[in-house]
Amino acid sequence: MITHLDPIDQRLLDEFQRDFPLVSRPFCVLADALRLTEADVISRLETLQAEGRISRVGATVRPNTAGASTLAAMAIPEDRIAEVAARVGHEGGVNHSYLREHDWNLWFVATAPNTEALETSLDDIRRDTGLDVLDLRLRRPFNIDLGFRLSGARKRTPRRGEPDLSALGEADRPLLHAMSQGMPLVARPYAALGTRLGLDEATVIDRIQTLFTAGILTRVGVIVRHRSVGWSSNAMVVWKVPQDQILAAGEALAQHPGVTLCYERITVDGVWDYNLYSMIHARSRCEAAEILHAASALPEMAGIEHEPLFSVRCFKQTGAVLENNRERAA
Repeated sequence: MITHLDPIDQRLLDEFQRDFPLVSRPFCVLADALRLTEADVISRLETLQAEGRISRVGATVRPNTAGASTLAAMAIPEDRIAEVAARVGHEGGVNHSYLREHDWNLWFVATAPNTEALETSLDDIRRDTGLDVLDLRLRRPFNIDLGFRLSGARKRTPRRGEPDLSALGEADRPLLHAMSQGMPLVARPYAALGTRLGLDEATVIDRIQTLFTAGILTRVGVIVRHRSVGWSSNAMVVWKVPQDQILAAGEALAQHPGVTLCYERITVDGVWDYNLYSMIHARSRCEAAEILHAASALPEMAGIEHEPLFSVRCFKQTGAVLENNRERAA
């Protein structure tokens, strides 16, 4: 596992996970801040991507705005984990897939252009594996911005309001898909995207700005693979919160330093009763336990049953699929 970052790469990842420059030559802005050349910045990002420390330079799209998505779980027998994880990973719309410490041990995010395509994807996985798939749709996000500094004190993640869906047009879908998959690492990435999509550079920049301001794009910047840079003790903590307490609990948990994601999801009667989810990213299991202990001591979380599901292995981590494509990923 790669953990060491030199000081310049550390700054590159700390300072540019969000608010990426929306100008013709954005890497020049990064170069000025880091006292490098544009070519140096591009070269460093290419190396970080090749080494698996970042997944892309691009954007994250707010769930269920430009497409459909869900968090899904499967209970896989030990001797079938590799086989089933491979099948899930070959589904083109699956963009995150993790093995976790629980009887429901494979957790993945499935995305699709629409609800019908998403349900077809999950049904295909059920059919091919002969196993149940829990479909845990999002009900309410409290914090869905995973970008956080890798050095220094823990800080609260900036919170954004509800998205303005009126800003989204059907013609924006190819651009959102492209930004979710990652921009080309070239001097003028927005122009390169425009050439691919049949748009001019100014239009690409304007639409990205509009979609970000509207809250449809939640973050534009460098997307880090946290496990590969030392944040390897990561837990999805699930909570059973009484419905009349869910709003207060979710808002308090989302603002707690060290909690990197927080959202409410549906339950499955008699199978899965947890309705509030939070992610903790930490450099050690001890650090994760300390964050969880402090979070569970919040007045809004007092006495609420919870369980940490630590990540054991990452099988897949890519951007969301927002265009019609039923082909499975290679």
